[in-house]
Amino acid sequence: MSRPYSTKFLSGLDEADDTYRVGYKLAKFCVQANLPAKYVAVALEVSRATVHNWFRGAVLRGKNEDIALAFIRLVEKDLAEGVLPAKTVKEAKAYIEDMIGKPI
Repeated sequence: MSRPYSTKFLSGLDEADDTYRVGYKLAKFCVQANLPAKYVAVALEVSRATVHNWFRGAVLRGKNEDIALAFIRLVEKDLAEGVLPAKTVKEAKAYIEDMIGKPI
C-alpha cells in the first residue's frame, strides 16, 4: 500500500520554484493527480528513489526529462478533463497500467 505524501513534503513543494526544475513540476502534478511515486516510477521506468530525488529538485537529464515532460502533459490533460485525480490507490494503479499498456 502506498503511503500518502507527507505534510512536510507537501509544504516544501508549495515553496519550491518549479520554473527550472522538471522534478518539482512533476511532483506538483503527481500530488494534484493523487498518483503515488511508486507507480510514477514504473511509468517513467526508473526507481522510486529516483522519482523522490526528482521531486526534491534533482536534475533530470536527456531521455528522462523528455519522458517526464510527456508524462506531465498527459497528467495535466487528464486533470483538465476530470479523469484525474485518482480517488484511490487502486484507481491510481489502474490509471498508470492503462497509460503504459501493461499490468504492474
